[in-house]
Amino acid sequence: MIKKFEANKARLRRHQRIRRHLEGTSSRPRLNVFRSGNHIYAQVIDDTTGKTLAAASSLEESLKSFNPESSSWTPTASTTSAEEPAAVEAAAEAPARKGKGAKPAQAVAEKKAKKSPVEQLSGIASNRRVALAHEVGKIVAARAKEKGVTRVVFDRAGYAYHGRVAALAEGARETGLEF
Repeated sequence: MIKKFEANKARLRRHQRIRRHLEGTSSRPRLNVFRSGNHIYAQVIDDTTGKTLAAASSLEESLKSFNPESSSWTPTASTTSAEEPAAVEAAAEAPARKGKGAKPAQAVAEKKAKKSPVEQLSGIASNRRVALAHEVGKIVAARAKEKGVTRVVFDRAGYAYHGRVAALAEGARETGLEF
């Protein structure tokens, strides 16, 4: 019999692996993310008492008529370390490689320059679901701060840290949650 790959089962296995090492405490609760096809949900959970301290989702009434163009969020480039520009300049000044399929030194230097998570989000910030996830992150962070929570442990629940999950995390960070 041929085994069929089931993405959600694989995600749940990854989530169980992650959860073995993460636990939310009363001083530092867990910020859990669940992402469905259309919506995103976030909860701040204290695992010692088993209580949800704050929650938000893209299904809330305040976000029903959300428009990404009206949102003021545009990811800003973070400052890079002093070594990175020097490495890019040195690679650009290096002599071009010879031979078949050789790439110009400048193209190699540009490829090696790493982008921060915020810079990576800049290309998809105008996407409605990504902008909505950013707003959900802001809302859950504001609600957590009302309860006196400033530091959390981020639980991505087996999802890759990019796109909507990363936008939610950046929204929470902007509002003042530390993780």
